[in-house]
Amino acid sequence: MIKVSDIAKKKVLELMNDEGFNPKTDFVRVGVKSGGCSGLSYELTFDKQKQESDKVFEDNNVKVIVDKKSFLYLIGTTLEYSGGLNGTGFVFNNPNAQRTCGCGESFSL
Repeated sequence: MIKVSDIAKKKVLELMNDEGFNPKTDFVRVGVKSGGCSGLSYELTFDKQKQESDKVFEDNNVKVIVDKKSFLYLIGTTLEYSGGLNGTGFVFNNPNAQRTCGCGESFSL
């Protein structure tokens, strides 16, 4: 399960509407790829279609899809949004990460 905080929900819905996606039918695609200073980095995009192997979740009225491989790295993660002085953007609070980089965009297990 991937959770979505209230502030992340607000920003996701705003961005989806701005980019021509329908929050009621379209998805937030969350994934993990190799790279970044800690070894793995997060991906977040919008998608209109679910693939056969995707896991689908809905939390806080946001539909989230995750590919099968990424799901193993993201179990229990909460999607947050930070708009503070240290930077603006989505933040992944991942209980599986043993180490993260300073920017919070990559991690290792």
